[in-house]
Amino acid sequence: MADEKELKLDNPGKKKKLIIIIAIVAVLAIASGVAAFFIFGGDNDISQAEIDAALDTGAKNEKVEGAELGSALYVPMPRHFRFNAPGAARDRFVEIRVQLLVRGIENEETAKKHVPLIESALLGVFSTSNADDLATSAGKISLKQKSLVAVQKIMAEIEGSAVVEKVLFTGFVMQ
Repeated sequence: MADEKELKLDNPGKKKKLIIIIAIVAVLAIASGVAAFFIFGGDNDISQAEIDAALDTGAKNEKVEGAELGSALYVPMPRHFRFNAPGAARDRFVEIRVQLLVRGIENEETAKKHVPLIESALLGVFSTSNADDLATSAGKISLKQKSLVAVQKIMAEIEGSAVVEKVLFTGFVMQ
């Protein structure tokens, strides 16, 4: 009889542990289901017509000659651009990481060959920037466009074609 009492006293502790384990497993199963839903069950409301329209718009705006639309290659600039930008309240230190979008292997090789020239053109544009403008999204977009125009202009002078389709900021820090 003493053994039965000891067993009865031990059972409630085991039941509590079993209930806790079952609850943890249930919570993990629910969390996994929710995560799977968000990862795999998202709404894809973009139609093929919208994708085609976006590609057509990109093709119309394409200034690079002799390259296919689907052959995008990225040429990273080997060094980060670090400079001081004057502002109304105070000067800011800016660091920008840049990559160039080119189409085709020939344009990639050409861009790699002229990296120092491209860096020089980008530094010229960055040196004219204002910290107050760079603090806004519109200012960053404007800086990208000015950079693209400067790079395409210098590449057109040297190579006879624009070579670079886009200037991409892969890192932007302003302190």
